[in-house]
Amino acid sequence: MDKVDVVVIGAGASGLMCAATAGYRGKRVLVLDHSNKAGKKILMSGGGRCNFTNMDASPKHFLSDNPHFCISALRRYSSQDFVDLVDRHGLEYVEKTPGQLFCEHSAKDLLDILLTELEWSGAELKLNTQILSVAFENDQVLIKTNHGDVICESLVIATGGLSIPTMGATGFGYELAKQVGHDVLPTRASLVPITVQPDRKVQLAELSGIACDISATANGVTFQEPMLFTHRGVSGPSILQITNFWQPGEALRINIAPALSLDDLLNVRHNTPKKSFEGFLVNMLPKRLVEVVRAEFPWLTERSAQTSNDQIDSLFHYLSHFDIAPNGTEGYRTAEVTLGGVNTNEVSSKTFESQKQKGLYFIGEVLDVTGWLGGYNFQFAWSSGFCAGQYV
Repeated sequence: MDKVDVVVIGAGASGLMCAATAGYRGKRVLVLDHSNKAGKKILMSGGGRCNFTNMDASPKHFLSDNPHFCISALRRYSSQDFVDLVDRHGLEYVEKTPGQLFCEHSAKDLLDILLTELEWSGAELKLNTQILSVAFENDQVLIKTNHGDVICESLVIATGGLSIPTMGATGFGYELAKQVGHDVLPTRASLVPITVQPDRKVQLAELSGIACDISATANGVTFQEPMLFTHRGVSGPSILQITNFWQPGEALRINIAPALSLDDLLNVRHNTPKKSFEGFLVNMLPKRLVEVVRAEFPWLTERSAQTSNDQIDSLFHYLSHFDIAPNGTEGYRTAEVTLGGVNTNEVSSKTFESQKQKGLYFIGEVLDVTGWLGGYNFQFAWSSGFCAGQYV
C-alpha cells in the first residue's frame, strides 16, 4: 500500500497546477488519471493551440450560484501570475483578440511546461489508473485503484465535468461529492453549438460554412461576435457564449445585422433612391445570406424609392429577429464546459476544502463555476489549483 500526503484525481489543467504547487511545498503528491495521457483537453482546446488565459479575467466573467466564490482565487492567482510562469519557461504565445492568449505553435508546448513543473516539484503521475473506491477514515483517505491501494491525508478532485466524453470526461467527481453529502447543482452542456429544428435545418443548409457578425440575446444578456452556420445549426463565438445563458425552450434573439438601424434602412431610400436594398445588404452580409433574405423579400431587387415604410419595417424586423428555430444544443459531445456542478456554498473559497468532509478538496470545472468563452475557464483552473495547492 502506497502512502502519500496528497492524491490529486485528474491530470488536467487544475489538477496539474495543484499537484505542482503542493509538491513545491514539500508535500508528497500523487496524481492519478484513468486516461493514457495527461492534459487531453489542453491539447485539443483552441484548435490545438489552447487559449490558456484571458488578461481581462475577473469575477464578472464567471457564472455560479455563488457569484462571489471565485473572487478570492482570481485575486490570489491572476492571469499575470500564470503568464509569468509560462514566460519563465519561454513559451511563445500570441494575443488573438484583446486579452485572449494562445500558444503560438502548439498546446503541447504548454502541457510540456505543466509536466515539467510537476517533475520539478517532485510530484508523481500515474496514468491508466481506475479509481475503484474512496473511503474516509480517521482523518485519512483510502483509495482503492486497479494498481493497488493508496492512503493520503488530502484528496483533491480535479476530474472536470461531463464535456467531451471522448476525452475521458466522466461524472466521477459529482458522484464522490454526493457520496459525502454535497449538493450537486444541475449540470448541462455549455459553450456549445446550437442545433435547429428539422425544417429550418433544411432551409439553412445552403449557408453551412458561412460566418457573419451577429448579436445573440438571451435572458437579458447580449454577445456581439461572429456566428457560423453549420450543417447542424449554428456555432461560432457569439453562439457558444450565449449558451451559458440560454436553455432550450427559452427565447433566443439573433440579429444578423447588429450595426444596422431602422433609420439606416430609411436613409437608403432617401439618399440612394435608385439603389436596391439588395445592393445595400451585399456590402454588409455574406452574399449567400443575402440570397436567403431576398427569398423572403423579392422586392429587395427593386429600386429603394419604390419601397414602402411597412416593407422597410418588415425587413428590419426580419434582420434583427432572424429566426434560426433553435432546437437544442449538440450536448456534451462538443461542449467546451459543463455548467453547474458541486455547490460552491459548501466549499471554502480560500482553501477549496469541502465543508462536508475534512481532507477533501474540489477544484476546476467540477465546481459550479463556469467562465465565458475566451480563456476564462482555464484561468479558473490555474487559480483554483494554485490556491488549493497552498493548503492540501
